[in-house]
Order: sequence, then structure tokens, then C-alpha cells
Amino acid sequence: MSAETAETLPQWNVADLIDPNFGNSRSKAEFWQPDFALLKAKIADLTARYRGRLGTADGDEIAVAISDYQIISEDIGRISSYAKLLHVEDMEDPKRGAHYQHLLEELTSMSQDLVFFTLELNALDPEAVQRQISDSAALEEFASWLRDLRAGKPYELPEREEQLLSQKSLTGRVAWVRLFDEITAAMRFPMRGNVYTQSQILKFFSDPDRTVRQDAAEALTTELGKHQHVLVSVTNVLAKDKAIEDDWRGFARPISSRNLSNLIEDEVVNALRNAVKAAYPKLSHRYYVLKARLLGFDRLQHWDRLAPLPQETETTVSWSDARKLVLDAYQNFSPKIGAIAERFFREGWIDAAPKPGKAGGAFAHPTVPSAHPYILLNYQGKGRDVMTLAHELGHGVHQVLAAQQGYLKSQTPLTLAETASVFGEMLSFESLLSRCNSNQEKIALLAHKTEDMLNTVVRQISFLDYEIQVHDARRNAELSPEQLSEIWCSVATESLGPVFDFSEDFGTLWGYVPHFIHSPFYVYAYAFGDCLVNALYQVYQDSNADFVARYIDLLSAGGSKRYDELLEPFGLNARDSAFWNKGLSVIEDMIDDLENLVD
Repeated sequence: MSAETAETLPQWNVADLIDPNFGNSRSKAEFWQPDFALLKAKIADLTARYRGRLGTADGDEIAVAISDYQIISEDIGRISSYAKLLHVEDMEDPKRGAHYQHLLEELTSMSQDLVFFTLELNALDPEAVQRQISDSAALEEFASWLRDLRAGKPYELPEREEQLLSQKSLTGRVAWVRLFDEITAAMRFPMRGNVYTQSQILKFFSDPDRTVRQDAAEALTTELGKHQHVLVSVTNVLAKDKAIEDDWRGFARPISSRNLSNLIEDEVVNALRNAVKAAYPKLSHRYYVLKARLLGFDRLQHWDRLAPLPQETETTVSWSDARKLVLDAYQNFSPKIGAIAERFFREGWIDAAPKPGKAGGAFAHPTVPSAHPYILLNYQGKGRDVMTLAHELGHGVHQVLAAQQGYLKSQTPLTLAETASVFGEMLSFESLLSRCNSNQEKIALLAHKTEDMLNTVVRQISFLDYEIQVHDARRNAELSPEQLSEIWCSVATESLGPVFDFSEDFGTLWGYVPHFIHSPFYVYAYAFGDCLVNALYQVYQDSNADFVARYIDLLSAGGSKRYDELLEPFGLNARDSAFWNKGLSVIEDMIDDLENLVD
């Protein structure tokens, strides 16, 4: 990749998360042992002062109690963020794995003594709380957090049961997720005399040589097949674990708990899902027929989905060029946003190099407001890597802006968490498009962007369908590898269209999607965010200069406002089917543009 290597690409320093109040110095950052005695003392003090007393406290006293609770929650968040980031740097290192587990166990044990706090707040009379909010400016600061907390009241369990579920998660859900992560991180994929990690083998799916793509697909499915017995067990156990807890809490559907955490109604998610599925024929089906034509194929195989078009040139984008392109796009949109984005590079908040043992994919972790976010990438110089950088940098900017809300209100629901990331991609794409000197360049770039949007919208909704079917079926009986394969193939056939053929081993590929394991039903947030940004971007193109200020206000709100409140200043309403169709029409228009350029 140009002159850059894994050694010269940026690497983060998790020592930034170490707070002197917890004890150890940065020189001991690798296996930092926080001062848990101090944290336990804070929790004991909070418990002694407020347990059983919130019901008689006035508004100002409740505000002080929540502030104290927020401080402790941020302390816990800081330690858990540190533990996670250190672990994902090298998930094959047993010392890191043991250290990660140790910290999680300590935090989970201590958190049991905090369960009473939110339960007692939710036990307060809602009308009395509203009066206290009106009378107390300090409590009004937490009004939105109390509102969102109360939304979960119908699904709460008694304190002892909440504690039990939390403690058992260490040997239940958390343990199974860790097993999945460590198995997939340790997988190696032999191909053509070399051995690759998962992120490296996936790179070959966009190789211009069809035989290379096929070999990469076979290497991936072969290795997944070898581990399928474990992956199937993990899937079955976690789906059953979720069903048990959902039943105890009284959730109507497996997806309902995710919708609650996203502060969005089931019917809004259903509207999104139905709109996208109805659009499959005019979006993905139409595009992949066009792609087959451009590639000169009558039929497409699943390993052709990410194939570059003949119009594309095989270029590698250096890290410095990617940095400049993305930062210029952010800066041109808003100097304020550009300045925040630049800090990630200048202050070392990015880990970009692909390395053995490192977690695959990419993410932006917000950590805690008193620290800063971190971005993980596996940068290999492809065009899609540049868009991934733009995407994750958008998350990071969002997280920095939202930090002003404080720990409890800074955490953005998934429905809005993809806003800045997808918007950042769009800004970078428009910057690239403006530099095109020929129709061939425009075709290649438009195809890339169209595919990215189809992956974000169509593919993620098909993933949602897969999860819905798996969780529904698991309530009746344990699922076999063949059943999981059948569900996976059926949603792929429906979403990608009739131009695709699928090899017999295609059905194992559900096993490499970590979202199914880490965060059930997370995936629709991508489609929600893409359609939302498409609608927002149309407003931006038609709007005057105050759009940027309104957009920054939206990001700065974090989790303090709900999606409908945040969209209202832009004249958008997610309950209206026209909203989703407006977002989907942007993808349709891009396919129209492609067809016109090709013809």
C-alpha cells in the first residue's frame, strides 16, 4: 500500500483512558488495574445516601443523586471501554483475554449494587416527578433521561432478578459472545499458497480477477464450515437466551427490546422494512442486472457482488491521500466539524493497521465524555476503505459533539447513531464525484456508491429478515446448520434478485456476520440511517446556510431528544411512508444516472 505499512499506519493509545483518580500510571497501561476500592466506596456511599429515600426526596435532591450516579456510571464506562479496546487490539493474546474477563467480572459484580437506583426512580409517581422537574432547574437537566428510563418500566423485573440476570450474563451471553469473537479472530484462510486473516480474505471479494474472488469465497466458506458446529451452537444458545429473557420481561416480539433501546416504535421499523422490501425490484434487482451486463456475464455468482467494474482502475489510496480527501470534505461542509475530525488524526485516536489477532471490520467507540472516542479500522488502501474512514470519522465527530450532554444523555440511539457516519460518506462521495474527468470515472464511482447504499439498506434489511426468522424459529426448537443455511439463502435470493446463482456452500456465510451475535437486530439502524441521511441531504442541497447549524444541533443533542424531535426542524417525519420513499428514491436516482451514462 504505497510506502505505508502496518508499522507506519496510525495506532491508538488506550492509555488515554487511564484517569489518575483510579491509581496506576500510563507506563503500566497495557494491563492497567483500576482502583476498584475507590469505585466500590463511591457505590457504597451512593447506596447509603439514597437507597429507599428517593421517594421522599425533592427535585434538587433527586438531581444531586442522579449526578452522583452519572459519575459512577462514567467511571464504569471508562474501565469497560479500556478493557474492550485493549482486547480488540489482539484477541488471540490469552493474557489480554483473561485481563478483559477479569475487569468485566469486577464491574458486573459492583454494578449489582446500583440496580436499586433506576428501579426506585421508575417507582416514583410520574406526575409528582413532572412537578419536581418544573420546580427544579437541576432536575430539568435530566428530564429526557428520566423520560427514556421510564419507557422501560413495563419490562423491568424485581431488583433481585435484575441482579441475577446481570451476574449470570458473565457465564452466559457475555461468555458466548467472547467465544465467537475469539474463534473468528483466530480463523485463518489458506488461499493460493498463502494464509490470510478474515479482513484480508474479504479484501479479495473485490479483486478484478473472477477466479481470485471465487477462491476467496471458497476459502471463507471452507473455514466457516470447519467451525460451523460451534457457530451454530453459539447462535442457538444466544437466541434461546434472548427468548427466555424476553418472555420474563414481557416483550411481544424478539425485535421489541431493540426498538425500545432505540426509542422507536415497532410500527416505524415495520414501515422501514416494508418500504425497503417493496423497493427490492427497482433497486437491487435492477442494479445487479446492470452490473452483470457491465461485467459481461449472463449470471452473477455471490462472489461477484463486490466485483469491480471494467471502468474501474486498480489504484491504491495511500493513508495520507485518504486523510486529506475526507478531511477536505468535512472541512468544506463545516469548519467546526472539520476541526473535530482533524483531531482524530493529530491526537492519535485511530488504529488503522490490519494485524493478526486484531478485531476485523471497523468501529468508532465513544468511550466516555471525559475522554474521547477511538476509531478502529483495517485500512488496506481500497476505495471502500476510504469510505469506511469517512463513515467511522462521522461517528467519531458525532460522539465528540454529543459528549457535552454528559454520560447519561450522550449515548445516541442506534436509529440516529448512523446519521453523521452516512452523512460523512455522502460528503466524501460528492467530493470525489466532482473530481471525475470522464464518464468512465463517473460510472465507476456511481457504481461504488450505489453498491455501498444497497449494502447499507437492502443488505441490512435482508439481515434483519434473517434474524427475525431465526429468532422466531428458535422459539420452537434448536436450529440445525441446514435450517440456518436455508434461511440465509432465502433472504439473499429475495433481496439480491434473480440474476444471482448461489453455490452450495453459500449457506455458511451467516457465520461471519458479528452483528447477529453482538447486538441482535442492530442491523436495521444502518438502513434507517441511510434513508434518513438521504432525506437530510436533499434538504441540505435545497436549504440555506442555517442547515449546518441545525445539523450540528442534531448531533450535539446525543440521546437527549428523540428521533421525531430531531427531524422536525428539517421538516421530516419518519412516521410518514413518504419519508422512507424519499430516502430510497436517492438510490433509485443513482441507478437511473448509471443507466443513462452506460447507454
